[in-house]
Amino acid sequence: MAQLLAKPYWYLRHGETDWNKQGLSQGRTDIALNETGLAQARSAGLLLAEHWRDGALPIARIVSSPLSRALVTAEIARDQIAAHGGPRLEITTDRDLQEVCFGEQEGEPMGSWYDPWIAGEMTPEGGESFAELRDRGTAALNRALAGEGVPLVVCHGAMFRALRSAMGLPANVRLANAAPLRVTPPENGRGWEIETFS
Repeated sequence: MAQLLAKPYWYLRHGETDWNKQGLSQGRTDIALNETGLAQARSAGLLLAEHWRDGALPIARIVSSPLSRALVTAEIARDQIAAHGGPRLEITTDRDLQEVCFGEQEGEPMGSWYDPWIAGEMTPEGGESFAELRDRGTAALNRALAGEGVPLVVCHGAMFRALRSAMGLPANVRLANAAPLRVTPPENGRGWEIETFS
């Protein structure tokens, strides 16, 4: 398993979609943000703009999943940062930041299969294993971290579970929609640390 580069980054899960609201598994299915999700993305952008002004780990660029729920969240956050005193940040996409492929479970309710999938005990028919997701996500995050400055990665919930696993943290922790996270690498004997802003 590849190791994550020990560099800081910001992480933002996309805003809410109708499938999120209904408790359905999205995976690679490209579901748009709903009105709540659009509002959440604007709020997240405002929070990031505040921290930009505070000088707390300023964002150098944005790297997003190409799925529309993430990319639109990234665009709204960028626009909010620019409108409140920050620069208009460049957005690039990385196809390896797409959400996990859940195969036959996409569009179905999240259910008893999810925990065994994270544990590596099963993979939905036509889907991607948790280990495959972790390897793909680690490679994509390392590409984002290899550039200059601190990136904001705009992505997905299952992907962050995989990245938590790569950071040596408990994987199966739910991530709220559009809540910015500041992630700092191991230092002075401590492990990776995640701070949530809301």
